[in-house]
Amino acid sequence: MVKRTRNSSSRLATHSAELAFAVPQVVAHRLARMAFAGPQLSARDRREFSGMVSEKGTAFAGAWMAMGWQMLRVQQQLSLGLWRACWAPWLARHGGGGLPQQWQAAAQSVMAAGLAPVHRKAVANARRLGRTRLG
Repeated sequence: MVKRTRNSSSRLATHSAELAFAVPQVVAHRLARMAFAGPQLSARDRREFSGMVSEKGTAFAGAWMAMGWQMLRVQQQLSLGLWRACWAPWLARHGGGGLPQQWQAAAQSVMAAGLAPVHRKAVANARRLGRTRLG
């Protein structure tokens, strides 16, 4: 069945919190850069602004793909567990929690898979932009 550990739950919470801190930093830096750039963009600003658009599409496409694959894995695991419980109850795993816990673990694993690419890009951008000067 879908296994959920305290570690995976805390990792999802940590990634969500890091994303909540990184995104406003990136947005603030980029808005300030837009304000300082004026009508004539430098090559550095053009690269940053065009990359800003393409990276969102890439990150969200990666998130959808990761969530789709994780949902496929979860559905297979839940189907196998149901199959075992119905046709060979002596093979069904006991002590892994009931159906609500399995569904919650499945939902968290799908959310974690979808959050990972967006988290990776946003945190990397926050680090990179935190080291660069606006002017």
